[in-house]
Amino acid sequence: MSQSFDLYLATETLADDAQQLGVTVSVLQQISVQVSATLVAQPEAYLQLEYRVTLPSESLAAQLNWPKWQADKVGFKDYLWERTCLECFLAGYLVSSRSEDSDKSPKTNMTMSYIEINASPEGQYALYEFDSYRSPTTLPPRPLIYADGQTRAAIDWIDGNHPKLLIDYPISTHEPYHYQRSFRMPLDSLTSLNRKSDYSNDALIKYIHPCVILSFGATILYFAPKHASPPDFHNSQYWTPFDRLSALAK
Repeated sequence: MSQSFDLYLATETLADDAQQLGVTVSVLQQISVQVSATLVAQPEAYLQLEYRVTLPSESLAAQLNWPKWQADKVGFKDYLWERTCLECFLAGYLVSSRSEDSDKSPKTNMTMSYIEINASPEGQYALYEFDSYRSPTTLPPRPLIYADGQTRAAIDWIDGNHPKLLIDYPISTHEPYHYQRSFRMPLDSLTSLNRKSDYSNDALIKYIHPCVILSFGATILYFAPKHASPPDFHNSQYWTPFDRLSALAK
């Protein structure tokens, strides 16, 4: 089983986007983006994410920047969000923190750490760690580090291990036009969501927010289950509670 998501197009600039791409607003609204999240416990625990993009017209397919898979490109790279990017945000449980106010007694704030996953269809990826909303504010963001304190967290491409699972049809004589990528993330890397928690790794995930950026040259389209206005994938008010029972592989 999997927790499944239908991603919707942000609409703030929809009319302008359609004009730039030479299609109607209706055609843009027919773009289908779906993501499934699956928890696998054996032989090792990991979260698997599968992204499926379907374009309704050859005109859009001809303009889409969807890099072909390149095994030699697999590795960490910053700023992947500046072009076509498969993303997912994972949030843990609230963590209490003390703050001082000169006029008031010390008070407790509740913050939520989270992880951002970026992945390019050609094989590059990046995993970042935030203590709270867009904090730290440095660019590029702070890489997610494994428990050894030195090694950057990584994803495992399922496409790279099983090339037959690649779906890359940018131009086809048959509509629609399909694109697909899958990767998995070892759950050991999720311990940073709350290092003081006694929960198991998979139970650390409380919220999940898969999203996709599609680049059509100068035109960028943003897809998510729900959108802030303007689009802001980091805004946790629009994230979805993680359904562990639905996501758990049987």
